Amino acid sequence: MDKDIKIMQKKAIILLSGGLDSITVLAQAKKDGYKCYALSFDYGQKHNAELIAAKKIAKNYLVEEHKIINLGLGAIGGSALTDDHISVPDTLQGGIPVTYVPARNTVFLSFALGWAEVLNAHNIFIGVNAVDYSGYPDCRPEFIESFQQLANLATKTGVEGAEIKIHAPLIKLTKAEIIKQGTALGVDYKQTVSCYSADHEGKACRVCEACRLRMLGFEQAQITDPTRYVKS
Repeated sequence: MDKDIKIMQKKAIILLSGGLDSITVLAQAKKDGYKCYALSFDYGQKHNAELIAAKKIAKNYLVEEHKIINLGLGAIGGSALTDDHISVPDTLQGGIPVTYVPARNTVFLSFALGWAEVLNAHNIFIGVNAVDYSGYPDCRPEFIESFQQLANLATKTGVEGAEIKIHAPLIKLTKAEIIKQGTALGVDYKQTVSCYSADHEGKACRVCEACRLRMLGFEQAQITDPTRYVKS
């Protein structure tokens, strides 16, 4: 079989948050010829404008299917993103910040793994980043490597010898490098939402850690920041 035809037949699950990193991963996977199935989560996040963005992105990129899974991570709390008793900080923090959502990427990848088995898909893409990340333990290469082992120990697909591959193509890139890559792929970052405190229209606050990292990324990439911000 011709290599290009074989690649075109590959299915991939794309974890799509509606943010800058996940749209870049989706754009690259599409360019590489994968049939993309987008997976998003309503996990009780305060900034659910990202889900509206994810729906638009999935539609614009003509994914094969887009699922939004409802999760109750707000029920356990423990994060400024899901717990009304914890405020989103407006300054950069040391260590693991209060915006860390306990076990989030583990849960997300587990759902992706299950859907991959149902679809007979052998590729899962996630936009985690270990360079300009916020200190989250589930954004590190060690986590991805460990989940890769779990994926093939815990599934029928893996036991029968057909590997499910976890792809984290942005994990060693800076935010500026990610933005440059996405721009080269024609990504419209205006349609994405990264802010932890975005309003109902998806406008960003400018001051949370996600906004600061995003603004710095565009500055270092020397690319005009198209983000829609609330009026200062």
